[in-house]
Amino acid sequence: MSGYRVWIVEQAEQDLVELHRYVAANDSPARADDLLDKLEGLCAALAQLPLRGQVPLELERINITAYREIHFKPYRVIYQVRGRDVFVHCVVDGRRDMLSLLERRLLR
Repeated sequence: MSGYRVWIVEQAEQDLVELHRYVAANDSPARADDLLDKLEGLCAALAQLPLRGQVPLELERINITAYREIHFKPYRVIYQVRGRDVFVHCVVDGRRDMLSLLERRLLR
């Protein structure tokens, strides 16, 4: 199935900027560029198979199934499919307190 449009919402764009900045400062600019390329590619691939991800466990536990996630360990891409559009809401390090983050970002 193809033909989905992928939209990276402003907060997710900011997530990518912050991840890049962190990796560049704490590892190397080259690794930060590589990580950014891979995460952006992962998001773009949702245009082909957006339903391949699973419902985030933290949301499934509270019976919210409108969101899905895919991984590039340890990073998690949280997104929502609406019609033929895919909205990427979060690109975050999965080692964070995900329940609090998801409540702040998705359940407001």
